[in-house]
Amino acid sequence: LDADTDGVEGLTYVWTPTQLADVLGDADGRWAATTFEVTARGTFEEGASTLQLPADPTEQARWESVRARLLAARSRRPQPARDDKVVAAWNGLAVGALAEAGVALGHASWIAAAARAADFLVTTHLVDGRLRRTSRSGVVGTSAAVLEDYGCLADGLLALHQATGEPRWLALAAELLDVAVARFADPATPGAYFDTADDAERLVRRPSDPSDNASPSGASALAGALLTASALTDHDRSTRYRDLVAEMLSRAGLLITRAPRFAGQWAAVAEAWLAGPVQVAIVGAGPAADTLHAAAVAGVAGGSVVLAGEPDQAPLLAGRPLVAGAPAAYVCRGFVCDRPVTTVDDLTKALAG
Repeated sequence: LDADTDGVEGLTYVWTPTQLADVLGDADGRWAATTFEVTARGTFEEGASTLQLPADPTEQARWESVRARLLAARSRRPQPARDDKVVAAWNGLAVGALAEAGVALGHASWIAAAARAADFLVTTHLVDGRLRRTSRSGVVGTSAAVLEDYGCLADGLLALHQATGEPRWLALAAELLDVAVARFADPATPGAYFDTADDAERLVRRPSDPSDNASPSGASALAGALLTASALTDHDRSTRYRDLVAEMLSRAGLLITRAPRFAGQWAAVAEAWLAGPVQVAIVGAGPAADTLHAAAVAGVAGGSVVLAGEPDQAPLLAGRPLVAGAPAAYVCRGFVCDRPVTTVDDLTKALAG
């Protein structure tokens, strides 16, 4: 949804104290202005908000009533336009967020939504082995994907693989990464990547911007996906991906040091790299395996890899058997693994180590 309506920024969404009183009446209008911190001069960049939900049950009921009336009034205002194109990179970010949040908070419906979005993207946007950037109303566009599309979608598919255990998502992510490395790498500079493919439209200067902003840069998204994939895929790809990430981080160090505000994703990738990255493989099924999985998800830092399933279901689970017939967790750092554990207490200790 647009931020502006009829050319006016915030027209649909913004309230003044007078507008609150017009909808709610004087008493509730004053209460709402105080509660929601609405002032005549506005609150743009006023600093941290102190807004809190009312704790008193009576005030809670008033809160709900006021919000419902304001929402109804807002729905009668002119409404913002809706951008209904599908962008591969942004949907890749959404797939990853839904998958990770679904696992962390126990919402299976979010994981299912991530899978539906991912299935649409690989069915509609992946044409003859190459990714297209946008689609609309189910019809893919002609614009070739840029580096951020490959990196963000691959990263989302890797999160979905961890959430579901389905090998399909890992295989698709690896295919995207291999294409990205082959088509976007700068052959003259190890660790450097262009934002457009080697067969894209010729420009005066082939763009290459490694800095992160509101979303990850194409290069940092690719680095993060490569690092995660290195912890999930087969040995040959794992070694190759890890070597590529080492080259990329070597170049990104200067950006992280001199302009950290524009290197958030790079710093996250570097932190995961320094941690190993941490890999947790949980083999087995049933309540005991579910308990170990929940403990692993709660106990690892961002950038870690957690995968649960039957032995040999996926590369990370290969060669990792049950322990005395019981589900077990294998904790690895830098591809060096501790002995398997079968209890939450032992798993927590292994993760703390």
